[in-house]
Amino acid sequence: MNILCVCGNGIGTSVLLKVNVEAVAADLDMDVNVTTSDAGSAKGTANMNDLVLTSPQLAPELEGTTTPVETVKNFMDKDEITTILEKYA
Repeated sequence: MNILCVCGNGIGTSVLLKVNVEAVAADLDMDVNVTTSDAGSAKGTANMNDLVLTSPQLAPELEGTTTPVETVKNFMDKDEITTILEKYA
């Protein structure tokens, strides 16, 4: 499963989210490839992924993509990330 983590600049909080998504996916025995992107570029690359994870504030910028977009309120909360990934396991 290809997962895209999106934040404002693509180098800060999206990297933190990526690390936590990879850890949770390993716990769930999911085979994932996680990449990061800034919000501006994400709409163009979202359709090349199976799932997009971003903050509730940035989710409206990804409207119109055919890829599911899930919002994560706390990028450090592994329980929240687990709840989301379990839907796709």
